[in-house]
Amino acid sequence: MYTSSQSLLGIDKIPFAQLGDIYQCIRLKNNALYNVAEISSFIPGLNGIVSIVATFTAISESRVNVQFNRSLISLQKFIDYTNPDRLITAIENGQKFTAIDLPINRSAGRAPAWLEVTYLDDTLRIGRGNEGSVFVLTK
Repeated sequence: MYTSSQSLLGIDKIPFAQLGDIYQCIRLKNNALYNVAEISSFIPGLNGIVSIVATFTAISESRVNVQFNRSLISLQKFIDYTNPDRLITAIENGQKFTAIDLPINRSAGRAPAWLEVTYLDDTLRIGRGNEGSVFVLTK
């Protein structure tokens, strides 16, 4: 519903692009976190997708440390994107994509990234990240 993340909001500065829906999927069984941002274009056929894959480790009831592992940037048509669930399943199955598909290596000397949940109920989660970003997500 809302984010103050400048890395996501900066997408609107790309010519002919506009940030669309943003999704976050947490897979508890393998401590995985998937962020997917849809990018719409004013030019037909140039809608894009940005996805970040991470793993997390719980350090308290409300905070997890996050290890970013992979970034995926592509036009939706190049990866046959239809929805976040299908993309996440393909990533989990090890699929390679026609995309900018890069590992993320955070330097060992940097403090770990983290995400803290400040409010949670059956339909709403409010959290903040280590860089000061606020996230409001609905189920």
